[in-house]
Parts: sequence; structure tokens; C-alpha cells
Amino acid sequence: RDLQQNGFFFVLQVTYRSVQTWEPKSFLNSSKAGGVVYNYTALSIESAYPVLHALGQVQGSVMTASRQDEIKTPEMTPWGAPLVWGDSPNSAWRRAKFGQQGIQTGLFVLVVGTYTRFIKRFLTSAETHFLPGKMVTYYILTDSPGSLEPLIELGPERQMKVLPVAELPGWDRLSYRRMPLLADAIKDPIGSEVDYIFCADVDQEFVAPVEEEILGDLVATLHPELYGMQRSVYPYEDDEGSFAFVEEEEGEYYYTSELYGGLVSEMYKLARACSVLLFQDQANGVTARGLEESYLNRYLIDHRPTCVLSPEYSWWDSQMVFFSLPTNPVLRARLPRGVKTEESR
Repeated sequence: RDLQQNGFFFVLQVTYRSVQTWEPKSFLNSSKAGGVVYNYTALSIESAYPVLHALGQVQGSVMTASRQDEIKTPEMTPWGAPLVWGDSPNSAWRRAKFGQQGIQTGLFVLVVGTYTRFIKRFLTSAETHFLPGKMVTYYILTDSPGSLEPLIELGPERQMKVLPVAELPGWDRLSYRRMPLLADAIKDPIGSEVDYIFCADVDQEFVAPVEEEILGDLVATLHPELYGMQRSVYPYEDDEGSFAFVEEEEGEYYYTSELYGGLVSEMYKLARACSVLLFQDQANGVTARGLEESYLNRYLIDHRPTCVLSPEYSWWDSQMVFFSLPTNPVLRARLPRGVKTEESR
């Protein structure tokens, strides 16, 4: 990697062998990738990576990549946890396993400032696709509860609970506050009301069924821009002075902070631990490069997920994605995630 004054430059060449053995169902228009080799050579683009935008590190920068991918859809992580692709036989088995257990699930979103404009679309899509027909409680943390009612009519065994919070302006502040707010909310009231809790960004929409295949003790989602890339490219925290710091030999995957979850007990441990690390860094005047996402990845290296969701569970169109998704996305960002405008912050 050659550092330049206004950005950075890197060249990658990665080759994978396909292990895909099933045919993806068509939810949206997308390419089937079984055995197909994708070639990208000297493709110059503006970086869309949200961590870099958040820190103002990509102004005027251009990223050039060269890589050859044969996209694969493995169904197990190196430590033996299921890697879930939405329409695979393994996912069907997981849906059958959890489907008859009468599970109550929560979906947690932070809706503050201008993000209130996303909530109706998010809930409408969730009512259609997120655990359809199952017991779901939407936990909406917001600084403007009056603007959320009425929203939409919920189905049977679905409910919404609005949890007021103080105003939290600014995207970077939201990224730092969500973990502590999640921990507090799980302690009361979430922990006594549901079995599982999932945390999602509200500026997304569900576009295909998300069912019981996502359930697990501790669930993380692979970052869509970084899936299939070499470990050396992952934007783990590299400041040794940060409590989110990751050694060069650590980490198999890079996870997105836009969808993660699990048992309420495990999510409470995660949110509490990440909050402690975050506050320790703040006290020392340290800012992690990925904000909340840096602490999430640090925690998930130390406490490996028991279930990993493929990038289709938090997909968004980005110039940084150098491959066609071998299946179809089920949760798609409403805005290009690397191009957060002032209006969306």
C-alpha cells in the first residue's frame, strides 16, 4: 500500500474456489454466481467506505483495485459456526429447527434527528419480511416520540414500544451512544420481554424474508464491502492506544454494525463490554477509526459469533463491492452507505 497525500492506493488479487452447491432463489434482479469468475482490473473508483468517510480520510482519494474472484458461499466458519445464506438448505433446516419454539424476538432501532423519516419505510418492510407471522416487538429509541404516532398498523402478535431518549445530534455521536443505550434498554425493559434482540440501522429496508435462520446465541453479519477481501484490507482499529486495537494476526472476518443480535443475555454482555471500551477510549481522548463498529469487531474477535449472516443480510450498492452477490439481498440500505449526506447525519 502506497500512502499518498490525499488518500491511498492499493492493488489486490484474490482467487477463491467456489463451493456453492445450491441454486439461489430470485428475490430481486441479481446475478447467479455458481462457478462464474469475475474479473476486475485497474478499476478506479472513489472510495465509498463509511469508516473513511466518517473520519474525513477520503476527500479526493481514488482507490484502484485489481482482483479475480470466484465467489463462494461457504456454510461454516473456520470455528464451526453456521454461515447463513438465506435460501440455502442449511437455512431451511434452521428455520424448521427454530420455527416451532414460540420464540419472542425484539428489533431495536435508534431513531433520532432527521432519521425519523426512515422509520415508516423500515417498519413497513419489517412487517412484511422480518420473521413474518411470529412474535416481534419493535423497540424504537427516539428523541421525538410524538412524531412516530401513528405509523403503521401492526399484524397479530406484533407490537411497538417507544423509548424516549435525549437529543443526540450528529452521526458520529449516534455511533458512540447506541451501545450504551442498547445496554440500558436490554436491562429494562427488553431483557424481561423477549428471548432474542437484533439491532439494525433504521435507514435500511427489508426486501425479502428474514426468518428463523438468523437466530443464534450471538449473531453477526459480514460487511458487504469487505466480503471476499484479504484480511490485510480489513479496517480494524490499528491504534495501539485504543481499547478497540486489533493485532495483525487477529480476526477472520470484518462485521458490519448495521445488523447484529442474539439472545438478550449475550447481547447485554456485548453492549456492556463495548460501552466500557468506548468510554475508556473517550476518557483517554482516543477516537476509534470505525467508531461503534471498531468496538463491535474487537468484541467479536474475543467472543466469536455462534451464527454468522452472509452479506445479503445487510446489503447496499457500493462501488467498493467488487463482485456480484451470489444470492439475493434481504436487507438493503436506503442510502449509499459510504455517502452519508449532511441530511442523513
